[in-house]
Amino acid sequence: MIRIENLTKKFSGSETIKTTDLEIRAGEIFTFIGPSGSGKTTLLRLIDLLDRPTTGTIRFDGQDTGGNEDERLAFRRRMAMVFQKPAVLNTSVAENVSFGLKFRGVPDEEMQKRVSAALGLVGLADFASRRAVTLSGGEMQRVALARAIVTEPEVLLLDEPTANLDPVSSDLIENLIRRINRTFKTTIIMSTHDMLQGQRLADRIGVVMNGRLVQVGTAEEIFYQPAGREIAHFVGIDAITGGVVTENTGGHALIRVKDLCFEALTKLPAGQQVIMYIRPEEVTVSPAGSLSARTSVRNQLTGRITKMVPSGPFIRMNIDCGIPITALITRRSCTELGLGAGTMVVAGVKATAVHVLPNEG
Repeated sequence: MIRIENLTKKFSGSETIKTTDLEIRAGEIFTFIGPSGSGKTTLLRLIDLLDRPTTGTIRFDGQDTGGNEDERLAFRRRMAMVFQKPAVLNTSVAENVSFGLKFRGVPDEEMQKRVSAALGLVGLADFASRRAVTLSGGEMQRVALARAIVTEPEVLLLDEPTANLDPVSSDLIENLIRRINRTFKTTIIMSTHDMLQGQRLADRIGVVMNGRLVQVGTAEEIFYQPAGREIAHFVGIDAITGGVVTENTGGHALIRVKDLCFEALTKLPAGQQVIMYIRPEEVTVSPAGSLSARTSVRNQLTGRITKMVPSGPFIRMNIDCGIPITALITRRSCTELGLGAGTMVVAGVKATAVHVLPNEG
């Protein structure tokens, strides 16, 4: 569908997008995640042909999009973009939604049918005559989505589509994104700083940091098998450094960190210095000496809880086991187990939950 090759973009001599190669498949939801200012919006604008790259090419169904403005407009009409802060005209909702169709010269009767269908899809069928500027932020975002999909784009680009919305409105928009993708097989490319949203929606995710696309993969690969320390930190995993593979038998390795020994699955050979990554929710916590601490989990580390921080329905806790371990458990479990700062616990980690990378620094 869309192939990006050797893409760069400079503004005032500064390289905002560094050399990027990427293929986006027809019909998928592809999500860019990354810190604010990392280049996600710039990538979307380049793909939507709003800006021209400094170097490199963007191909749409194998065709180079770098031609003259008329040629680029023809490609743009096969796409639609919804921005983080949707702009609406001071006219009726129906007139806002029909805006792109008027530019395309769509006959009135067909225009009315398509506008009505689009408003029905986004749940605003009864809002057609309302003035768009009087709507709430979530309703305006749905108007913007209707205005985009009414043109029947092959590709829909969404820049932080729920960034300024309350949880209920965000949930509505996410459901709409899924419906548009499944109903019309529309290829959707979006950016978000909400990593959970990326996990919920995306078929594949691209991590953007400092203008560079540093990893592309499924949610499982990005959040459980990060390609480096900076990515791991961004997706909420603390690194355990100072490890050395002491032996490896058929991919089942023993890794020593200080006085501790971990079992993990890796192909890295004995003698290799490594960094380990363990997602906090993969760590089980039990009071030291309790029956619940006696499990078949390969890695069992005894330590003291040093810090507990609420995180929605969960508690994020730091445990000093000679090395720092982070765990994420439900508030109910924390209460039932009688855990608090200073409690001695056993942190359990399955060998399959330890992601191992070579320490190259």
